[in-house]
Amino acid sequence: MTQPADAEDRRAIPPVICYPTATLPRPDLALYRAALDGAEVTETHVAAPREAASFTVPAGHFFRIRSVEGPQVGDLNLWNANDISERFYSGKTRALHGTHVTTGERLWSSFPGFRPMATIVEDSLDWYGIDAYGSSVHDVIGTRCDPYTHNLLSGGQYHHCCHSNLTRALAQHLGMTTAEAEPHVHDVLNVFMCTGFTRDTGQYFMKASPVRPGDQLTFFSEIDLLGALSACPGGDCSAEHSSDAARCYPLEIDILAPAEGALQGWESPARSGYDGSHGM
Repeated sequence: MTQPADAEDRRAIPPVICYPTATLPRPDLALYRAALDGAEVTETHVAAPREAASFTVPAGHFFRIRSVEGPQVGDLNLWNANDISERFYSGKTRALHGTHVTTGERLWSSFPGFRPMATIVEDSLDWYGIDAYGSSVHDVIGTRCDPYTHNLLSGGQYHHCCHSNLTRALAQHLGMTTAEAEPHVHDVLNVFMCTGFTRDTGQYFMKASPVRPGDQLTFFSEIDLLGALSACPGGDCSAEHSSDAARCYPLEIDILAPAEGALQGWESPARSGYDGSHGM
């Protein structure tokens, strides 16, 4: 189609940030880091290659996801441990913090609770920044690899996509069937995954993750959490996922308890202050 005469003028209009964050409540990172310094590991869970592990984290504790044997990305789901209808809201986290998250940024919960679930306290990959392709690590733009899209694009029945891994882990943890658990599985934080959007077509892309053994991402649990982490069948996602072709490695999740009194003055965030009336 022919461009309008003012096409370039329209393109030149400057952008406006949708959600300015100047009034967003700020986490007390100094307090969290001091508490983390004296925290002790109480449990360690292992997400085996192409599988998922579930774990719980009390409010006021920490959890740390670690690369241990080789470059591996993971898909993370979080729920309120006392009410799984409140779960991680990747879309609103993206709207508030951007396409990728790092130290000092938070994972927010779904409506109507809408509050911080977890705060990133340490990120050993925060040096990566945004590369020449526009990609970065720890994204909240991808959904999770799943058997439905795999079937649509490639055919076949593959049962170790992250969606299926998370479904099995949640079902086993809560004593549900997979059919009961599946509706609670949601869009993820892609831990360690390196992703972006192509500049010509706007397509979601992945590239080899910079993660190496010893890298870690540490969170402070703002509320009682139930988590599930899938060690993605794509390995470091340098080539493909949703298959057994990639070399995959386990991921470990440490639960850390702070020393008594280390979080003096901290309170778990309340649910959203909106009255919920929706004008009625």
